Amino acid sequence: MATRHDQEPHGGVLSGNGSPGLWGALIGIIIFAFVAVPISAAVRFATHPSTQQLFGGRLEGASTTGYVVFWWIVAILLLALPFLVGWGVANLSGKTLGVIAAIVGVFFVAILIMGQLFVF
Repeated sequence: MATRHDQEPHGGVLSGNGSPGLWGALIGIIIFAFVAVPISAAVRFATHPSTQQLFGGRLEGASTTGYVVFWWIVAILLLALPFLVGWGVANLSGKTLGVIAAIVGVFFVAILIMGQLFVF
């Protein structure tokens, strides 16, 4: 009688390894979901230079061309982020990803705690 292990080739779905490329694509899609709104806002600021006055004294003195170029650069960098993270995930080992996830988790919790203490 054949078992599941005999039916599934090495590295298959049942073995739990998965394809690094697929994991990279999945993480890239998740990151894109997180940065979709900032990308939209950056494109909106870039295509409507009249929004420059919303930033008060910080960006009010900049030229219109500089303001538009700044927001296009921000939009392009935000759009590249999911691809870069997905590529990084596809090329890293499981142990390294675990360490990175733990560090990001600790920083996220620290930011939430500090935000609650000092901002609100």
